[in-house]
Amino acid sequence: MLPSLFISHGSPMLALTRTPAHDFLRQLGRTLRPAAVVVVSAHWASRRLMVSTSAHPETIHDFGGFPRELFECLYPAPGEPELAMRLARELNAVPVERGLDHGAWVPLSLMYPEADVPVVSLSLPTDWSSTELAALGERLAALREENILVIGSGSLTHDLRSVSTLDAPVPDWVRVFADWVHERLIDDDRDALLDWQQAPYARANHPTPEHFQPLLVAMGTGRHAERQHHSVEHGVLTMDLYAFT
Repeated sequence: MLPSLFISHGSPMLALTRTPAHDFLRQLGRTLRPAAVVVVSAHWASRRLMVSTSAHPETIHDFGGFPRELFECLYPAPGEPELAMRLARELNAVPVERGLDHGAWVPLSLMYPEADVPVVSLSLPTDWSSTELAALGERLAALREENILVIGSGSLTHDLRSVSTLDAPVPDWVRVFADWVHERLIDDDRDALLDWQQAPYARANHPTPEHFQPLLVAMGTGRHAERQHHSVEHGVLTMDLYAFT
């Protein structure tokens, strides 16, 4: 049975820049071959839960100020409308036509560069409580038995105001928060993680919550967490990837 994943997608330049996280995602895709992917990205925030039924989701370049080469990247993975409509029924989600934002297509373009794995996007209901987001993950857990890869795509730390050069040193306040999250995931301390905004330096690392919340969805899909990758880019973007089984 497949694990589910929480992926820290970092900067959109991850698609083009050979960093440790970039290389890890390329390798990971060679070991995980799902029938389809269901992804919850920090970059599709909504009030109600929505699901994309697009058969051919467009590549959304939802960013600015990056090289033209990045805007020329296309990720033509097919959708899976039948699976999307099933999720709409089972989760009481609103079916809509939507493409793949960079929280979805950037990591998937590294994992599955041939764009040959169908992708269904679920929105991130940012008004939901931590408990409700984890419960969404619990409802998605059964997909793992169908060889469907569930991904929460966000960032373990995400203070864009403090972004520096790619190899800048890591401030203590970033390291302390990331270590706190790691220890509680490994210990399966869900009560603490559901109240994650009380963690040390939580607000400093997440001025807004949407990049942490996909971790709660992924956490809901399994009881055992394993950190499969750790690195930091731009000083403050922790690129950790966790698998849940």
